[in-house]
Amino acid sequence: MKDVLIKPLLIGAISVAVMMPVSAVAADGAALYKTKTCTACHGGDGKTPVMPSYPKIAGQNAAYTLQQMKDIKSGARSNGMTAAMKGVMHLVSDAEMKALADYIATMKP
Repeated sequence: MKDVLIKPLLIGAISVAVMMPVSAVAADGAALYKTKTCTACHGGDGKTPVMPSYPKIAGQNAAYTLQQMKDIKSGARSNGMTAAMKGVMHLVSDAEMKALADYIATMKP
């Protein structure tokens, strides 16, 4: 009897999750780039960082950028240059990281 009740609930939960749209905020990388304070260090255009030691990120490969953000957030990447981003990344969801990475890839280097 227990299996009979669990299976419909699980199928229903999966169906709802698949049908849920990605939030409009997460899909808008340009807005996220501003609201998540990327501009503060990397510049509004992604190629004029506030300090010469900060990377120019405009046009960077989306998959690479996404992985770097994930690694910084998880602590897998923790060199001296990531300290500033570590404080911000806990405020960025996985969907937002993907939207940011996709947007950064479209910026002109």
